Formats: sequence, C-alpha cells, structure tokens
Amino acid sequence: MLVLSSYLLGSIPTGFLVAKAKGVDIRSVGSGNIGATNVFRILGKAAGICVLTADAMKGAFAVAVIAPAVERMANWTAPFEGNLTALAGICAILGHNYTCWLRFKGGKGIATTAGVFAALAPAAFGIALAAWLVVFAASRYVSLASIVAAVALPLAVWLTGNGALLIGVSTALGALAIYKHKANIERLLAGTENRIGAKPTEPAEEKKT
Repeated sequence: MLVLSSYLLGSIPTGFLVAKAKGVDIRSVGSGNIGATNVFRILGKAAGICVLTADAMKGAFAVAVIAPAVERMANWTAPFEGNLTALAGICAILGHNYTCWLRFKGGKGIATTAGVFAALAPAAFGIALAAWLVVFAASRYVSLASIVAAVALPLAVWLTGNGALLIGVSTALGALAIYKHKANIERLLAGTENRIGAKPTEPAEEKKT
C-alpha cells in the first residue's frame, strides 16, 4: 500500500496537466521535459511556480502524511518505524521520474526530491538549497545548479548528523538526479545548454526524460 500510494502520488504529471489545461503539450516544446523549468520557459512564471510547488508537495506529502498513516494502520515498530518514510519518498520520486501516465517518461525529480528531504532532513535540504541558489545566481543554469545540489545533498545529510540509511538514500537519489541530467551535462560541456531567460535552441526529441 505504501509503495503504490507513494508512487501514484509522485506519478501525477503536474507539468503536463498544467500545460495541457492551456492547450500546450509540454513534451513537444522547449526542452520537452514536463518539469517546472520547461513550464516556466514556455508558459511563464506563474505556471512554473505552480508546477514547482506541486511537484515538491508530492514528495513532502508522501513522507509526512502517507508513510505515518501506513505506520499507524499497520502498528509497526522498529526496525520498520521511520524507515517507511524514506521508502515513501523514494517511491514518490520514482513516480515523478517514471510516471505510468506518460509511458514511464517523466521529469528529473529535483523538485520532488526537494520536497522529500524538506520533510525528512530539513537542515540538509537547506544546505542543498543554498548550494542550488548560489550556483544558479552565478550561472543562470538550472541544470548545473540542480547537479551541484544533487552532489551536495548526501554530504549535507551526513554533516547534519543523519543516520546511514538516510545517507545511503540521499546518495542514491543524488546519483539518479545526475543520471537524469545526462543530456544537460553533454550540452553544458558543449556550451549549448540554455540559461534561464534565453530562448531554447535545441529540439525536444532527446530531452523528454
């Protein structure tokens, strides 16, 4: 129940739905990604903020509401108690990245991961967010800022005194986030990645994941 509920929550394709409501298939414009950055570029600030907030809330809700509810219903205690929150977060992120509603092609999971760790490890989330903000302010590359935050997250989890389980989870999710940015890394190295505020220069075909 926990796995399915968290996955289905995460799988709600917020960016796709917001764009569809405006008559746009977000998968066929801009970068082709259904995440907040592409929505921001194509549909504007209000739509982008809406998608960013909703995607983050999916992760936070899975951790803060679904996992505790399942624990209470099952009346589980250690070693299950507490571990279910991490599992719920992982499932929500996988739902976002590989949504069953769009043939298992989704976003990159940055906002949903942020929501998960805002609920699981607020101090570590704050450090990773600070890293994101600094890199974005300096470069105007959302992708580069997200990659740096993905690298900073497990270090921040360790520095803020969290246990081995959460360190391992954050490391795995950080690696997944970097993997989902592989096309962005190639464009960064080639000098063709789009900055926020710049018009997209590449077709969407290879960037839907």
